[in-house]
Amino acid sequence: MRFVDIIEKKKQKKSLSKEEIKIWIQGLVEGSIPDYQSSALLMAIVLNGMTQEETTNLAEAMVLSGEQIDLSNISGVKVDKHSTGGVGDKTTLVLGPLVASCGLKVAKMSGRGLGHTGGTLDKLESIPGFDCFLTTENFVRQVEKIGIALVGQTADLVPADKKLYALRDVTATVESIPLIASSIMSKKLAFGSDTILLDVKFGEGAFMKTIEEGKELASSMIKIGKSLGRDTRAILTEMDQPLGNTIGNALEVIEAIETLQGKGPEDFTELCIASAELMLLQGKIVSTKEEAREMLWKKIDSGEAFEKFCEVVREQKGDVQALHDISLFPQAKNRTELKSQKTGYVVKIHSQNLGFLSMEIGAGREKKEDDINPAVGLKLHKKYGDFVEVGESLCAIYHDNPLEENWKTRLLESFEIQEGKPKKKNMIEAIIEE
Repeated sequence: MRFVDIIEKKKQKKSLSKEEIKIWIQGLVEGSIPDYQSSALLMAIVLNGMTQEETTNLAEAMVLSGEQIDLSNISGVKVDKHSTGGVGDKTTLVLGPLVASCGLKVAKMSGRGLGHTGGTLDKLESIPGFDCFLTTENFVRQVEKIGIALVGQTADLVPADKKLYALRDVTATVESIPLIASSIMSKKLAFGSDTILLDVKFGEGAFMKTIEEGKELASSMIKIGKSLGRDTRAILTEMDQPLGNTIGNALEVIEAIETLQGKGPEDFTELCIASAELMLLQGKIVSTKEEAREMLWKKIDSGEAFEKFCEVVREQKGDVQALHDISLFPQAKNRTELKSQKTGYVVKIHSQNLGFLSMEIGAGREKKEDDINPAVGLKLHKKYGDFVEVGESLCAIYHDNPLEENWKTRLLESFEIQEGKPKKKNMIEAIIEE
């Protein structure tokens, strides 16, 4: 079969067979199918969609395109989680140690940030000395030894996804739920964990802008995971404001430390607890959410959850003392308060704006080769529904370079303040299991 016939078939809104998808992915990785033909097929998929069967077959073909991590020698239930990303999302730093302290095995590979969402590796590397890159052998050994390892993705894992994403990024074919679902799940499935928890975010600060899109993506990924033998569930969360109070790498790690010690922001703490409940149920550590919640708070209150994070940092050559003395983290040269010019209630925070503004002062990267300043970022003092008076601080800006007036104006405009108190919102919209 000529590859052009496969393109034509999808152009005619017909379903591709498992073998046709396999031919595409193999040819993509080997280089026998040119980029322009893959790009044409990607556009046909964006315009005409894929069935769930096609999406699952695409994820499986991408899994088989490269190395797969074998975790079978690790005792106990191996769990994994994935967040679709959002401003201020540092959940892995709390959730991983928290469930590991309860007896689950957390084998977690994470990525770097691009744009306004931030990356787990960038946050971890703001801990002095922390090593995000272990050999597969040492990675498996560490998970067996202390129950958790937090590392960067290996170069040989799902090479088809890397090639496809690079093409999608430059051909306006990123926004396709089948392509997003198969991309995410191929990496999760290649990693070999027994269970997968998906945190699918929607809203202004997330990639999925509406709850309907979030539900569709979650459902598709769950079906992929279950059809390939993984207990896969999803938690659907609203991201119309930053998660927690901090945006920026060192600032977010410090907030994660505070949360592991029971002193974190209410919204971030609740998301971590709710996610951990599901992971404990998936791992059969508990039989009810009530039992899970009680266990999790015991681990936080006793200090065991925080100590597990200290173990990870110690094993991966980080400075554990910095976790006890936050002055050892990278420090910004300046701190500036953003003062409110109105009295009233915060009715909206444009979190995507905050993410991009943080990126502009060095907290994120616009291009992959950009350097990140781990010390800079924002710490919010007011969030949705809070009352604020004229002259009161909305947030603190941690920065090294002088702030331009236009930048400060855009930051101020990211907070909408009105007289009436807005209705309370639920951050966690749904738990999806099928």
